[in-house]
Amino acid sequence: MSSESATVLMDMGFSKDQVERALQVTGNQGVEPAMEWLLAHSDDLNQSSGAAVNSAPTTSSSEDTSKSNETGDSPPSEVEAKSFKCNDCNKLFKDQGEVEFHAAKSGHTNFAESTEEKKALTEEEKLAQKRLLEQKLLEKRREREKREENEALEREKNRIRAGKEMVEIKKKLQDEELRKAIEQRKKEKEEDMKARQRIKDQIEADRQARREKMLQQQGVETPPPPPVVIPEVAKPAAKKDYTETRIQIRLLNGESLTQTFGIKEQLSAVRLYIELNRTDGDGGFSLMTTFPRKVFVEDDYDKPLDVLGLVPSAVIIVTKSPCS
Repeated sequence: MSSESATVLMDMGFSKDQVERALQVTGNQGVEPAMEWLLAHSDDLNQSSGAAVNSAPTTSSSEDTSKSNETGDSPPSEVEAKSFKCNDCNKLFKDQGEVEFHAAKSGHTNFAESTEEKKALTEEEKLAQKRLLEQKLLEKRREREKREENEALEREKNRIRAGKEMVEIKKKLQDEELRKAIEQRKKEKEEDMKARQRIKDQIEADRQARREKMLQQQGVETPPPPPVVIPEVAKPAAKKDYTETRIQIRLLNGESLTQTFGIKEQLSAVRLYIELNRTDGDGGFSLMTTFPRKVFVEDDYDKPLDVLGLVPSAVIIVTKSPCS
């Protein structure tokens, strides 16, 4: 038995035995088939519940009998119980299952057997109960759909958040790799310049030694060698630390767009800006520069603008895509 379907039906007022029977007959296909069966067979269920009540032995305490004998009164005649009654709210119940369900739901504990018979529902009452049950079922369905919608929305938020975090991590790694590459290249250039200077100094020293030897052979007093002046390696001028670049975009229809981007933004950000703001149609397109001439390929769109040489400003031309 589906616990969820059983709970819904019992919340609607059906007893546990009735719910179990309805779900079993309908093959556990859900709440709606079971509810239809319960409403269609309410009379049969009432009769079977009444028979269960009638078969229950009537309670007659020996204590009451002894008291009646002492007083001389005749013992009360046994009366057949046809239902159970809640003395707290005066509701009638057909069987023990309904009593237990009502007690669990309301917290009432004062019950007694009753000779009143719980009447079967009329057609109008059946329709009214059916409408009420359908309304409750609709409300539960809406609550479930709302809950599922909120859960799906939360999952999407988590996915977007995780995607942003991955993009930030990837960008940090790329920036770190780029910084290390620049430092390594700078170090290699400095070492290369020092090596060249050492070679020049050695050549000059060898030349001076040959000159002195030649003068000694000719008997000419050699003047003292001039002091060796090691030229300082010229330090490159400090580059301005740009954080943004101004990009002018020329569209296919001759119009231009101008936008400022961060130097670490990828070329794909420029492409996305063009797609959102272009006025020259919706066809595929490629990007290129003229000075120097370069047609950007697919791998270039993942590179930062400063790596592509588009800082502090650049002109990008939109061209038709070869496959469009």
